[in-house]
Amino acid sequence: MRRRTKTETIERNSLVPHTVDGKTELVLDKQKIEVEVPVPPRDWDQLVRTAVTVGACVLVTASLVWTTASIGDLLATATIAAVAYTAAVAFDATWIMCMAVEWLLRSDPERAKGPRKAGHWALAVSMAAVFAHGYVFNQLIVGAVGALVSALAKGGWTIAMRVHARPLDPLTQQWVAKRRAAVDGQLAMIPIRRELQRGQSMVEAERRALELDGGSADPADPDRPEQSADRPDRTVTPIDRTTLTTKDAVRIVWEDGIRDRSAVIREVSDRLGRPASPDSVARYLRDLQRGA
Repeated sequence: MRRRTKTETIERNSLVPHTVDGKTELVLDKQKIEVEVPVPPRDWDQLVRTAVTVGACVLVTASLVWTTASIGDLLATATIAAVAYTAAVAFDATWIMCMAVEWLLRSDPERAKGPRKAGHWALAVSMAAVFAHGYVFNQLIVGAVGALVSALAKGGWTIAMRVHARPLDPLTQQWVAKRRAAVDGQLAMIPIRRELQRGQSMVEAERRALELDGGSADPADPDRPEQSADRPDRTVTPIDRTTLTTKDAVRIVWEDGIRDRSAVIREVSDRLGRPASPDSVARYLRDLQRGA
């Protein structure tokens, strides 16, 4: 049997010589040609798999709508309709969420056991609530049949999950578990390292603050006799007195905020290491005052 074929237009580019006025250049020649492309056989397995998945989604949607309507009608006898139907969504949504988690953990059977068991319990509670709705309104058959809707939906989705499942042999399963544990450990360390770095930064900031606070000069410290009692609290930078002039000393004292003449003379003399001339200090002070 001859395999079916179809034609497809493709563009083929090639460099060809082209001559104008005796000068030849290579130019790009674009040609569109038709080629025959074989048509692959139809993948019926994939079509059936897709149909099963779509059918399972339809069943789950129908179950969610029916359960919400039934349980919402039951709860509406005790509260307003909006609150009742909103709360009714939780019954089927719980086992649907458990199935979604079970699907995500399909390659880890041990971890998938928890959501699978929780899904069964959530399904039982949902079915009981739907049956209770029929019992309260004296419609036992409707309640029993309606409860089976959720069971059929969960069964259909379980079948769809088995269709998409890729079982692993025991050795491969152990390999996957070890690789996942290593990666999960690295992911878990990210917030831990961030927390430790944040805490270490706070410790370093506190230490620097305490060092700066403890290193500030205290004017009343008896262990520092070279400082006068009226000197402002400031960080003192060592000064080379051999190159310091009276004018520079007066400017430094002025920048420190000292304005009293006698205090300026004492400070300048202390910085120079020798008695300063009162006249020179007064002259430099006048210059600074005019400049200010």
